[in-house]
Amino acid sequence: MKAMLLAAGRGERMRPLTDSCPKPLLKVRGRPLIVWHILNLVKAGITEIVINHAHLGQMIVEALGDGSQFGASIQYSAEEQALETAGGIAKALPLLGDAPFVVVSADIYIPHFNFKECLNTLEENDPWGNPHPPEQRDIAWLYMVKNPSFHPQGDFALTLMGLANEGEPRLTFANIGVYRPEMFASIKAGEYAKLGPLLRDYIDAGRVGGELYRGDWHNVGTPEQLQALNAPLQFTQGKA
Repeated sequence: MKAMLLAAGRGERMRPLTDSCPKPLLKVRGRPLIVWHILNLVKAGITEIVINHAHLGQMIVEALGDGSQFGASIQYSAEEQALETAGGIAKALPLLGDAPFVVVSADIYIPHFNFKECLNTLEENDPWGNPHPPEQRDIAWLYMVKNPSFHPQGDFALTLMGLANEGEPRLTFANIGVYRPEMFASIKAGEYAKLGPLLRDYIDAGRVGGELYRGDWHNVGTPEQLQALNAPLQFTQGKA
């Protein structure tokens, strides 16, 4: 399995920090956000990584190089202007190949996520070994988290059958997903396209599965959030 790290966003809410540094290179606990993902992917045996970039993208290329310093092989998909998530993935498809791949937003902080979990999400066969018809098999698998305070309404409902656009309780998309490349086949290379509408269409068709991730997860969106993550750890000593 290959991985794609989404690193093309401008990071408007993170200004002025992102005026001179791409958001994925901002550091949490001494390590750039994007490097946390690279190291965890390599730990899971996922070493072929594609990174898209736009704003200050050359700084990302210079910092990460070919990935050999991390035990990875990194290729880049440059965008003159950010194409949004689905557009960025569609442009990078020639680098991602024909098999399912995992996509992660480079600006989330999820230090303990085990990417080995992604390897067996989109099954080709049913439990008895019979192939799923191509038009019926899951085309995407999303990781969900409990709704953070800044997004109390959530994104999708998680049911026994997969994800639903309506229903309760609702959860928030963690910005980690596994996708089949054919999901993006209708988007032309270089076309601006958001992921949300595409996901909702396939969810309505019953072709998106998912699960709840219960570990640490942070969407690092503002300087205040970044500062809070980098604050000294507080330890309290119990009384004898």
